[in-house]
Amino acid sequence: MGGRTEERKDKMEVREMTAAEHVETARVFLAQSNAEFDAGDPLQGAEKLYGAATHAVSANAQQRSWEYHSHRAMKNAVYRLADELDDLSVISGFSAAEKFHRHFFHQIMEPYEIEGERPAVHAFVHRMLDLTA
Repeated sequence: MGGRTEERKDKMEVREMTAAEHVETARVFLAQSNAEFDAGDPLQGAEKLYGAATHAVSANAQQRSWEYHSHRAMKNAVYRLADELDDLSVISGFSAAEKFHRHFFHQIMEPYEIEGERPAVHAFVHRMLDLTA
């Protein structure tokens, strides 16, 4: 019986990150991504790059009171942002970020793809962060 009480207490202590914390995390992950790629660790670089993108989207979704706690909700938020901004490059930027996420698990990207797609994700993250300012 005590285990259930402790479990409920643990769940109650979890707090939601603020939009500002998502923005800061996105910035930190973007820098860490660069450091990982520079150090020759493309898997960690890829995952940090994807993390930067998702935290940037989370900040925007949170500010708009949109759902973002699942991958589908995150993707829906990206499409809503693209519609709001009338800019389909938002979708392609997030799609590039998703490719890095898949690369983390399956090593699907060639080195030239990594170098070619990284700027698109960086541009996406910066665009999302600019929207939160």
